[in-house]
Amino acid sequence: MKKWIITIVILALIIGGGSWFFFHSKQNELPVQAATSTATVQKGKLDVKVSGSGSVSATNSEDVKATSMAEVDEVLVAKNDTVKKGDELVTFTDGSDAIVAPITGTITTLDVTSGDKTTNGQVVAHITNYKKLETTIKIDELDISSIKTGQSAEITASAFPDETFKGEVTDIAKEGEATNGVSTFDVTVKINDPKKLKVGMSTEANILTASKNDALYIPVEAVHTNGKQKFVLVPQAAGQEKATSSRVEVKTGIHNDTYIEITNGLKEGDQVELPAIVKNSSNNNFMPGMGEGGMMRGNFPGMNQGNSGNMKRGFSTENGGGRP
Repeated sequence: MKKWIITIVILALIIGGGSWFFFHSKQNELPVQAATSTATVQKGKLDVKVSGSGSVSATNSEDVKATSMAEVDEVLVAKNDTVKKGDELVTFTDGSDAIVAPITGTITTLDVTSGDKTTNGQVVAHITNYKKLETTIKIDELDISSIKTGQSAEITASAFPDETFKGEVTDIAKEGEATNGVSTFDVTVKINDPKKLKVGMSTEANILTASKNDALYIPVEAVHTNGKQKFVLVPQAAGQEKATSSRVEVKTGIHNDTYIEITNGLKEGDQVELPAIVKNSSNNNFMPGMGEGGMMRGNFPGMNQGNSGNMKRGFSTENGGGRP
């Protein structure tokens, strides 16, 4: 009899303890909250830039070649000398025409001395113009259609992180290079004033592909897509009971990775909802929320999806304020 009583008591303690633990854990479990935020429709200058990285090279660099078989009489220059186009570099004992500089620049190599005999087409020197520099960058195939010769660019160099150099697109490769299933195209950007830049330095160039003054724009993530339709969610005025937001169809214009122009449907100062951030209050973890109808924000044609790793879209706005 005593054994039965002891067994019943033990079972009661186990069940009671389990119930207490379950109830207590439920009390401490905080609900999942969806933290929504809004952004204001802003008006200002909206720039779209395409970026790529590369290195500095000389715009003009050329071999100096002999044009006849003759004995060298005198070499009139030395390595690292600066010459102008047309300057005499090498003369011959038989009175043959002297070898002259084909371009203005610095003698970087010199492979001939007095008494040597040259052959037709022999390279006797090399000249590089270090005052005219350019950078060749690689642009993703998704962005290359927006690049045109003559577009302005801003260039930064790893060696001078606090300086910006101005440039201009001068050449676009007609054929791309494929790596890991992604094609990139070489784009050459002339550097207007190279200053302290040297050949071989690594660079990044931001090419301005589109710009609009007095544009209305909002964060890209505020725009949702449903087929060909684009829309935003607008918070309802206080006192509305049936819905917390309404759907407004919009038309869009230029965009970069951060902002998109609104050409119809909204006005300056309007509020739009951003995708909800779901927060679990018990551990402060965040995860992106879903848009209306379970849709995340859509992708827009021409946007770089970051496949190549070192390409990205740049942006800038000039209106005295950024994202709210």
